[in-house]
Amino acid sequence: MGKKVLIISSSPRKSGNTDILCERFAEGAVESGNETETIYLREKNIGNCLACDSCKRNGGQCIRKDDMEDILQKMMAYDVIAMATPVYFYNMNAQMKNLIDRTYSRYLEIKDKEFYFMVTAADDDISTMERTIEGFRGFTYCLEGAVEKGIVYGIGSWNKGDVKASSAYDEAYGMGRSI
Repeated sequence: MGKKVLIISSSPRKSGNTDILCERFAEGAVESGNETETIYLREKNIGNCLACDSCKRNGGQCIRKDDMEDILQKMMAYDVIAMATPVYFYNMNAQMKNLIDRTYSRYLEIKDKEFYFMVTAADDDISTMERTIEGFRGFTYCLEGAVEKGIVYGIGSWNKGDVKASSAYDEAYGMGRSI
C-alpha cells in the first residue's frame, strides 16, 4: 500500500515553474502507487498569524476562520509532505512562510513525516538557494520525527516553463517515484 503524499505549491503564478515541478513530483509518486493531493496556496485564504496565543488557550484552535485548519488537518494526516516555493530574494516566498507560521497552532501534532523540498529560481547557482532550504529546515527542526528525504533545485528558471529544460524536471519525477 502506498503513502499519502501532500504537495504544497506556494507559487502565485499558475502553471509556472514551481507548479511544473509539483506536477512532475506527483506523476512520479502516483506511478509508484502513492496517493497525492496538491494544494495551491494562491487558491487559499490564509491570514497571517496574529501572535495572540489564543490557539494555545483553545486546544489548538486558531481564532482566524480561514482555510488553514483544513490544510493543517491534511498536514497531520498525510505521510509525506512536499513543499515547493519560488525563490524571491534568496528566500522562500511570503505565501510559504505564512503557511509555516500558521502551523504554530498545531505544529506539535505534525509528527513523523517525510519531507521533500522543491525550489525554483532565476539564479543558476545552487549555493545561493541554501538559505531557502535552511528556512524549510528551521520549520522541520521543530517537528517531531520529521525526516528530510530530498531536494530539487529548479535553478535557471526565470520564464514560465524554463524548468522543463533543466535537470530538475526529471529530478522531481524521480524524487516522487522514490517514495
